[in-house]
Amino acid sequence: MAIVGGGPGGLYAAALLKRLQPNRHITVWERNTPHDTFGFGVVLSDETLGGIEHADPEVYAALQAEFVRWDDIDIVHRGIRHTSTGHGFAALGRRRLLEILHHRCRSLGVELRFREEVPDPARLARTHDLVIAADGVHSTTRTAFADVFRPHITAHRCRYIWLAADFPFDAFRFEIAETGHGAMQLHGYPFSADASTVIVEMREEVWRAAGFDELDETESVERCAKIFADALGGRPLRSNNSAWTTFRTVVNERWSHGNVVLLGDAAHTAHFSIGSGTKLAVEDALALAACLSEQPTLTDALHAYEAERRPVVASTQRAARASLEWFENLALYLRQPPRQFAFNLLTRSRRVTHDNLRLRDAHFTEAVERGFGCPPGTPPMFTPFRLRGLTLRNRVVVSPMDMYSAADGLPGDFHLVHLGARALGGAGLVMTEMVCVSPEGRITPGCAGLWSGRQAEAWRRITDFVHTRAPGTAVGVQLGHSGRKGSTRLMWEGMDEPLDEDNWPLVAPSPLPYRPGSQTPRELSRAQLTDLREQFTAAAVRAARARFDLLELHCAHGYLLSGFLSPLTNRRTDAYGGTLEKRLRFPLEVFDAVRAVWPEDRPMTVRISATDWAEGGTTAEDAVAIARAFADHGADAIDVSTGQVVADEEPEFGRSYQTPFADRVRNEARVPVIAVGAISSWDDVNSLILAGRTDLCALARPHLYDPHWTLHAAAEQGYEGPGVVWPPQYRAGSRPPRTGRTDAPKPRLTLSDLPFAEAPGA
Repeated sequence: MAIVGGGPGGLYAAALLKRLQPNRHITVWERNTPHDTFGFGVVLSDETLGGIEHADPEVYAALQAEFVRWDDIDIVHRGIRHTSTGHGFAALGRRRLLEILHHRCRSLGVELRFREEVPDPARLARTHDLVIAADGVHSTTRTAFADVFRPHITAHRCRYIWLAADFPFDAFRFEIAETGHGAMQLHGYPFSADASTVIVEMREEVWRAAGFDELDETESVERCAKIFADALGGRPLRSNNSAWTTFRTVVNERWSHGNVVLLGDAAHTAHFSIGSGTKLAVEDALALAACLSEQPTLTDALHAYEAERRPVVASTQRAARASLEWFENLALYLRQPPRQFAFNLLTRSRRVTHDNLRLRDAHFTEAVERGFGCPPGTPPMFTPFRLRGLTLRNRVVVSPMDMYSAADGLPGDFHLVHLGARALGGAGLVMTEMVCVSPEGRITPGCAGLWSGRQAEAWRRITDFVHTRAPGTAVGVQLGHSGRKGSTRLMWEGMDEPLDEDNWPLVAPSPLPYRPGSQTPRELSRAQLTDLREQFTAAAVRAARARFDLLELHCAHGYLLSGFLSPLTNRRTDAYGGTLEKRLRFPLEVFDAVRAVWPEDRPMTVRISATDWAEGGTTAEDAVAIARAFADHGADAIDVSTGQVVADEEPEFGRSYQTPFADRVRNEARVPVIAVGAISSWDDVNSLILAGRTDLCALARPHLYDPHWTLHAAAEQGYEGPGVVWPPQYRAGSRPPRTGRTDAPKPRLTLSDLPFAEAPGA
């Protein structure tokens, strides 16, 4: 076996594989000397250490003797330090880690070759049974077989440098320096009794403005020590061939090719702000060694290794991406109160949550809640929120969900039961599905409408039920027009598939079909734009008469108004196409017309797609500009969704995957937002609200799974207060029912307690 790269991942893989099968001939190639290392400290989790202990107790014992452990995180913002405890870290020097692994490999008979150029990867593959590429982010092995591994490498916006201080921090320390050039941050942690790792990071433009691009290594180190003199107590920093660099996220479509397999940074990278790349590499080594022992063939083993590790790594990379982007956008949060800023930082990756942090450090979490304005015993999600003349009693929204169950646009008993049940379920705001402003504006024949007085009366029946039977719950209407995505089948008959018959003509900003085989819409004329605007205002008047509490204008998901906003769907050359300002023109005209007829004391929101998830489409920067434009015209909040604008989109799915867009809109455009997108737990809702990343959270599928989701969230948190009220008819169900006997006598003795337990016949 050939292992390319003498870092911790490659060395540990060598030791494990040799220990499992001593007759293996394993060679590790490393082009540097045994003592060369370009970092300082390494952080490993208890989970990783547990795997090491189980697989190789000797290595574990050697690591245990070296570890520095601590529990606290210090966050210093605008001169105020807040400490959160209960986190549990273990670190040691990278050089010492390498020495331990060198010793272990040599004791097992692994051949270590230092200061040698690695042979050509193709040659290694021909002359060895297995080649493990553990040669880092700049992997030559990966490059040699790039056509098979198909790597995707993304460079990011911050510059950073690895340094060290000759004293131990007493906690994991984050410190923010607001300079005349912009915000800079320090990440620091101890790795021995007399030393700490120090990483200094800042946006590229801040780095250049501060002149770091013109400084040599010594000058950079001295400058960093001066900027963070308070954190360092005036002590110097030192470097080790340290250079400013940008972090690169590495993703590979495949991790193996024949008998060549990628491990650690060669296969994947995760930003240092959520932990050590060494941790992932060591875990890769453990999994690869296990799969090689368990599977009957090499091919099976490499497939099993990738199948086991890929989802774990993908989850870690999502968390790392969220953390990385939080630090990239650090300037957005500087105006937050220091304690909320600290909570926001701690929960940035979504791996540490409100509930998790409460378990670790209840005192800190309660202090953040008090600063936010939570009454004692009140989770953040059950605090009220005011939009114009409407006060929502909690922060939970039942997201608009198309039900495709109307007849000629008329909502019926299904809608009454569907929306009524969710209103009884405790949410602060229940939204209708997209309600269409004309028959031609429907998505499917089953879509509901508000183009007639009869439909308004049917909606009034529903709003009356909500206001009477679920007092305190608001009900909102979402108005929209399907545009080029209309005249399709019901969702369960073929989503976005054209109708077999009885199609109606479609209109859109530009004559572009949604997907191959879809109907091509007609480009809207000036006269038709006027007619459409009047359809929206007429529907809004009916919505007001139907006593909806809030109106949302649907400018997302590729429907008609969204079609104007995206450059991928708006190819017009007149006053309504071209620049973003021109693409905004018609949606803003509709908004202004609707706002003029919608009651002054009732709020209006706008749903947008903050990204098209497609090259050349709407960007996050565009989303901020769009949100700001609607807010300037009187929108009370922006409902920030993403995608569904073009059929060839490539979304980056994951837990709460759309919430960073809401976060950015809220903190850059400074407008209230509704966050959506795979928010599935009350813990997520509490975390997002308390961190200041959103004002309201809209949930769809969780409310389909459980119409009483909000009531159950209150019960599970032990909350009883004005933020959520059980209907009197359901109050007896406000405690989970018992599912089995719980009063059985507990055993007092076990067989092993008895002196004769092991006697024959006993």
